[in-house]
Amino acid sequence: MTSSTSEFVLLQLVLPGRPSANVGVVLLDPAAGQLHWKLRTDWEELAGEDDAEVLRELSSDFRDRIEEMGGEAFLRYLEDSFSNTLVLTGREKVEVSSYPQTLRRLFAEHVQALKVIPFRTHLPLYSLRAAATRFGEDMEVEAEDWVEAPEGLQLSEDLFVARVVGRSMEPVIPDGSLCIFRGNVVGSRQGKRLLVELEDTSASGGRYTVKRYSSVKRPAGEEQWEHARIRLEPLNREFPPMEFHPEDEHRKFRVIAEFVRVLE
Repeated sequence: MTSSTSEFVLLQLVLPGRPSANVGVVLLDPAAGQLHWKLRTDWEELAGEDDAEVLRELSSDFRDRIEEMGGEAFLRYLEDSFSNTLVLTGREKVEVSSYPQTLRRLFAEHVQALKVIPFRTHLPLYSLRAAATRFGEDMEVEAEDWVEAPEGLQLSEDLFVARVVGRSMEPVIPDGSLCIFRGNVVGSRQGKRLLVELEDTSASGGRYTVKRYSSVKRPAGEEQWEHARIRLEPLNREFPPMEFHPEDEHRKFRVIAEFVRVLE
């Protein structure tokens, strides 16, 4: 695996009456002019409520300004304009073969340990069976582990992480990916990518699957419609869709959660 030389800086928080703390890493990809960054999210552990409220907006502010200015220009802006409260260290060189991996390593080496605060900094990791029990049968289950949530995701107690095995949703969901899902699916399901529990696994090869939900509707009276057919569609064309009648829901299949995103 080839590597290249990059530069990184640390973001430090300096508040009156509190010890200074490293709160983030900013890593520059000089070839592409892109920035990769990772910030702490447990701001209430580091600052009072007023300051923490402002600090919680840092990630979205970074994202907006990078989109507007470009990565390298934004880093220069940070170096020139940060206040006495938020301070950048000098640039240091680092060898990089994978920017996400290097960013995680630098964060672990230089930033204070991130405490696990459920649904504030981390999300529960469930097996697919446990997720089906938690969100399909409405029963409490124990998380296998707690996984650090990605930057910029608004966390809530209906989010969880599970591993998806299979190639039917490639390239969006690679085989073996850890994915974030949202339980208690509400509103229209049309076009959503859903985690589904199947009663008959002879055709699918597994009890749990992720598929794109599509329904065909037919008139059911004046200005009324009903489902005529439900299709659970793969993204990978090597795999066939699954078709159901509306009355098959809860008998042959059950919707557990909605796919949100893949974790790196």
